[in-house]
Amino acid sequence: MAGKSLPKPPEETQAEFHGMTVSPPALASLSQVRRVLGTTSPEEKRIEVDLTHQRVYAFNGNQKVLDFPTSTGKWAPTPTGEFRIWVKVKSQKMSGGSGSTYYYLPNVPWVMFFSNNEVAAARGFSLHGTYWHNNFGHPMSHGCVNMKIADAKVLYDWANPPVVDEKAWSVHASEETPGTKVVIYGVTPEE
Repeated sequence: MAGKSLPKPPEETQAEFHGMTVSPPALASLSQVRRVLGTTSPEEKRIEVDLTHQRVYAFNGNQKVLDFPTSTGKWAPTPTGEFRIWVKVKSQKMSGGSGSTYYYLPNVPWVMFFSNNEVAAARGFSLHGTYWHNNFGHPMSHGCVNMKIADAKVLYDWANPPVVDEKAWSVHASEETPGTKVVIYGVTPEE
């Protein structure tokens, strides 16, 4: 899959989250991608998601370089274990749930999909920016790792695979450019 890029999705102006209508942000622009926090080798980078404390951390080796509040699985569990980012996407539509938990969310920004041998990529778990709630630090997702848009942008810029073609809508990990390790642990609080 290396080198393949997803097409830019159409611009949409209305979203729905659990019966509430919200306005999505404009589609993210890859021209805004920037390098942050030095040039650490890909093997030394890792992202940790602490479900118990609803936090996302990024590490260069043993040094914590980022620390953000998050919202993880309330209506479906966020998987635990060790994963790898397999693709990064500037923004895309996400939808699912049913009845009172239905959501239709175009233009979800700074998406980093992760998977492993037990949790297939097709399941669609990701770290991403969130515009439909501002309740970070509390479970609010259907299994993904929700972050403030600005925090997701910083993590997107930092994580591998690196964005080398700023016009590409997505970048896939490969053997030459592996995705950053994602470690998810703890127990999501029941609220």
